[in-house]
Amino acid sequence: MSEATVEERSPARGRRTGGGAARRAERTAPKIEAARFIERRIPNFEILDEEGLALIEANAETLLEEIGVNFVDNPPALALWREAGADVRGERVHIPRGLARKLCATAPSRFTQLARNPERSVEIGGKSLVLAPVYGPPFVRDMEGGRRYATMEDFRNFVKLGYMSKWLHHSGGTVCEPTDVAVNKRHLDMLLAHMTLTDKPFMGSVTEPSRAADSVEMCKILFGAENVGPNCYMTSLVNINSPLTFDSVMMGALEVYARAGQACIVSPFIVGGAMAPVSVAGTLTQLLAEVMAGVAYSQLVKPGAPVIFGAFVTSIDMNSGAPTFGTPEASKILFGAGQLARRMNLPFRSGGGLCGSKLPDAQAATETANTLQAALLGGVNFMLHACGWLEGGLVSSYEKFVLDADQLGLLHSMAEGIDLSENGQAMDAIREVGPGGHYLGCAHTQANFKTAFWRSSVFDYRPYETWAEDGGPDSMQIANRKMRKMLAAYQPPPLDPGISEELAAFVAARKASEPDAFG
Repeated sequence: MSEATVEERSPARGRRTGGGAARRAERTAPKIEAARFIERRIPNFEILDEEGLALIEANAETLLEEIGVNFVDNPPALALWREAGADVRGERVHIPRGLARKLCATAPSRFTQLARNPERSVEIGGKSLVLAPVYGPPFVRDMEGGRRYATMEDFRNFVKLGYMSKWLHHSGGTVCEPTDVAVNKRHLDMLLAHMTLTDKPFMGSVTEPSRAADSVEMCKILFGAENVGPNCYMTSLVNINSPLTFDSVMMGALEVYARAGQACIVSPFIVGGAMAPVSVAGTLTQLLAEVMAGVAYSQLVKPGAPVIFGAFVTSIDMNSGAPTFGTPEASKILFGAGQLARRMNLPFRSGGGLCGSKLPDAQAATETANTLQAALLGGVNFMLHACGWLEGGLVSSYEKFVLDADQLGLLHSMAEGIDLSENGQAMDAIREVGPGGHYLGCAHTQANFKTAFWRSSVFDYRPYETWAEDGGPDSMQIANRKMRKMLAAYQPPPLDPGISEELAAFVAARKASEPDAFG
């Protein structure tokens, strides 16, 4: 069912006003170019053979059965596991061999997350790749303000940039953590920004179960209460406290979303050498066990609830203790995790524009490129942190957001593979030019030159003299100019005024219902 159809059929829409004004605004609004989510036409890279995969799967089952996983401060979860046949000892759940995998089998292999603009809806799973921005940093950075704590204005700016970025398919979630709004209320402002400033799909809050419930209620206002449940409108990030611990806050959020039919990314947060073994095989074993337990629990809550096999993996620098990114070990784990996810018939989340650099410099570019390419080849279906990540995830960078979002176009082009159509073979061009000629003026070139080559919108291809006359800007300066231009040109996508008013009223009422808490 398309979003337009949802709006026409929803009884709740009968009390809204301004539908005609919204349609007129939609007709006159500037068209924002947005690429469809990626459908790969290239094979996945498989680093493990059948014997290796079977060994890791067997070890993960042994881990779940013999060592078990902790479900902390969550008696209802323990009761569900006990009823399902697990051996529960205190807060430790020992899962018999085969039980977790059997429970995971009810999760869908592919699902659609609907956006309020039907053209922006995404499919997650199979051969698809959905790109979403940076998630979670408490700091932001730009050329003018430097490194500073993020504000709600910064949050809104990143949502606007995401909306205007052609190659980005998803608005994401906590694109930065707005520290100028109370902890217990900022989720309301963040959801309101995603729902009103963009028409791309978005993520819900997971920092407390009641905030997940608020996200669901706001979704019901935006899309119609009767549509939430049968349809998926949110994807949310549920991290596992590696090693092998499921806390009541994250599991409480998962329970809210699963019961409401909304998707969760079940994702271990692994830093090799700290939260997992230093070896690739050992990390994959722990990662698989944690994901199986988390996905299985989501299916205990509601069989068929959409869920994504998550893998956020980095290693630790043994000298400084800092996380490292773009390393060969991380890529190997990503490739192996992708194979394990596909064997479980689950969508796969990993990758991103990850780096440890303090600035959008050569280190950032190298580490980011390594991870982006590994994610493309490794079969990732949902890529969080695709643009804007800096300083090991502590910083959302305006300039890096623009640079990364531009580079995501490369992934679209690579995923297409090689065009072997008659036009792609270009035999007519080769015949026309013949030996010793050139292709600049031939008919094939004239017909294809506008779309034949991917071209960056931020890299500088000008002659040296023209570049020097312009002040010799580097990549960060060029990205800063583009970012400022994008924000100045931003116009919000049309939204029924009645829905907008109802969302604002909900936020105001929830904020007024409890005192501010900044702890």
